[in-house]
Amino acid sequence: MITSQLEDIEKVAKINEGKNLKYSILTMGCQQNENDSEKLSGIIEKMHYTKTENLAESDLIVFNTCCVRENAEDRLFGKLGEVKKYKEEKGTIIAIGGCMMQEKHIVEKLKESYPFFDIVFGTHTLHKFPTDLLEILSNRKRIEDILDIDGEVIEGLPIKRDDNIKASVTIMNGCNNFCSYCIVPYVRGRERSRLPKDILGEIKCLAKDGYKEITLLGQNVNSYLRVEREKNKTFEEYEGVNSFATLLRAINKIDGIERIRFISPHPKDFTDDVIEAIRDCNKVCKLIHLPLQSGSTNVLKVMNRKYTKEQYLNLVEKMRNTIPNVTFSTDIIVGFPGETEEDFADTLDVVKKVNFEQVYMFIYSRRVGTPGDKMENQIPEEIKHERFNRLKELVESQIAVKNKEYVGTTQTVLIEGKSKTNEQMLTGRTDSNKVVVLEAQEDLIGKMANLKIVSEHMWYLKGEVI
Repeated sequence: MITSQLEDIEKVAKINEGKNLKYSILTMGCQQNENDSEKLSGIIEKMHYTKTENLAESDLIVFNTCCVRENAEDRLFGKLGEVKKYKEEKGTIIAIGGCMMQEKHIVEKLKESYPFFDIVFGTHTLHKFPTDLLEILSNRKRIEDILDIDGEVIEGLPIKRDDNIKASVTIMNGCNNFCSYCIVPYVRGRERSRLPKDILGEIKCLAKDGYKEITLLGQNVNSYLRVEREKNKTFEEYEGVNSFATLLRAINKIDGIERIRFISPHPKDFTDDVIEAIRDCNKVCKLIHLPLQSGSTNVLKVMNRKYTKEQYLNLVEKMRNTIPNVTFSTDIIVGFPGETEEDFADTLDVVKKVNFEQVYMFIYSRRVGTPGDKMENQIPEEIKHERFNRLKELVESQIAVKNKEYVGTTQTVLIEGKSKTNEQMLTGRTDSNKVVVLEAQEDLIGKMANLKIVSEHMWYLKGEVI
């Protein structure tokens, strides 16, 4: 399927041979974007470019954009203003891809205000980047390579991973849920699952290369293969995999992999077989990311989330009764249109009852093209921020208490490398995704270690090797 793209990689590599060219990628967005950037890096390095963090020395600059929040647009346009001088001074090739490029009004703004870009590519055409770059190098004619239709699942692209211990693996693309605040279904298309054979093959290769932790990625991972089953599409069942639960069980059997995480599931699709697989699979982390978005049944209905406050809390209780030592993290949006003080109180109530390990908090940001953007009862910014600060205060008070409960316990930690803030310390994470720092020899990096937690410091714990 990608034969012509692989041929174009060779053609560009031949053009670039001996030129010592450099490239930069700026990734703006979620782990799915980061995974896409790793594929772009794999493609670009095959074409004889070397990665650099210095934009000024780059011959090729790629922006991999996100459109979930408004500040991503501000960041893109600010960076484009910054790199314009490199384009003028040395002819740097500017390529812009990712979710934001699936929004027509953004592409129009680029043409009007930032016409110096060379390539625009969408979420469904990443695999065609070698062809687009070859065209630029050959003809210097600006390229817009965007598809409005749902893309295909493309296999066989080169990939250059940023980490040699942990890796993310996409299991599906797109989303069918159409939450009223979310632009993702419009820019990444409908749900499409990768074949079990391709996923397991990729993870087995990662295990052979020494990777210890795998994070499964998708907009709605626990509906893996659902669309294919509902539409009676034939797919090649491999090692018994025909659902998300069976996929978890198959990955759990792969030698060398020590930990399995996944994001993001949807509460409405959390079936009993998935809960039981998490319980039974010793490598699947018992921290479950369970996006709440709002604790108010009224707001959840307007958000089109398809569950109530009570159903969410019942699901949490079911998991606690089924999975020993289960913990939870979540996403919460503050200030969705129409959110009353009573609605926000419901959100605080759920946070108090669940006592999340981690909460990713967001102030509602209007997205052009979503139903939420057209709602008339938008919440004033000062109220959004005031509620956000109250939620943050509650969450931080819970984390402070939870951290104290870790002190004196023994935790199994995957040692990931040197601490970014102190070269003398190593850092890793617990099953529950808590950051732990420790003093130890570097030969511990990449290994699982039993640590006694000796102190807590709000955003990290300190451990000692037992």
